[in-house]
Amino acid sequence: MAKKKEKAVHAISQQNHSSDTKVALLGTGKMGGILLQAFLKNHLFRPENISATVQHAERAMNLGVQWGVSVTTDNLAAARNSDLILLGVKPQTVPEVIAQIRPALTAKKTIISFAASVKTSAIEKAAGVDLAVIRAMPNTPSLLGCGATALCRGKFVTDDQLALAERVFASVGRTVTVDEKHMDAVTALSASGPAYIYIILESLAEGGVKVGLPRDIATLLAAQTALGAATMVLETGSHPALLKDAVTTPAGCTIDGILELEEGGLRVTLIKAVMRAAQRARELASS
Repeated sequence: MAKKKEKAVHAISQQNHSSDTKVALLGTGKMGGILLQAFLKNHLFRPENISATVQHAERAMNLGVQWGVSVTTDNLAAARNSDLILLGVKPQTVPEVIAQIRPALTAKKTIISFAASVKTSAIEKAAGVDLAVIRAMPNTPSLLGCGATALCRGKFVTDDQLALAERVFASVGRTVTVDEKHMDAVTALSASGPAYIYIILESLAEGGVKVGLPRDIATLLAAQTALGAATMVLETGSHPALLKDAVTTPAGCTIDGILELEEGGLRVTLIKAVMRAAQRARELASS
């Protein structure tokens, strides 16, 4: 089964590599850099068809040498020579960048924005042309190809354009497509979620230290346990509650641990964390 999957991925990569799509990454910061490296590693686009922009000329020169693609400080030129524009700038900078590249925008181009809380309608309005705008919300585990990205489509997006966006972010993990009204919830859950998980991992490791484990071993066991548990959910498709029950034997150790978690309010606290982060995302979107 694994070999078949590898062959399928290889076939897709080869197919994508032959694409003549020209791509511009405007604002090649942390996430932009992650995506660019994934494009090159997975042969998603031809290197000669990729251009990227940064703020400073010296950094542009260094990154161009490092990555083997065109890196400049000229957003307009990069946008003009592209079919697909990935917008990775800070949310407050989006209006300025759209204004810069507006002369290059046509109905034939596609914009994928991963600027947090910026709505597709805002970009469509700023562009002043009926072009496809797709909003994406990835997360930092994309660095290792374990990301989770939610996509939503603007009103001019075709199925083929959405499929291209799915391929883009599938290069760094799993993707889902949602209605735009759910994007603030996505921000709160999967974009902010790694921070919550790190706190849980840190706490589990501290618990291991408390009962006598060396810190490095406790951290490794906590992280690998979380990875294994997440993989069980993803690969089996079982509800987490069923998997929890499979671990929890009558009168065993696990049920005592769960009792402490429930008394400490872990479940409610995590739910409230997602709710509060979603509220903040809505505030940012309306500001």
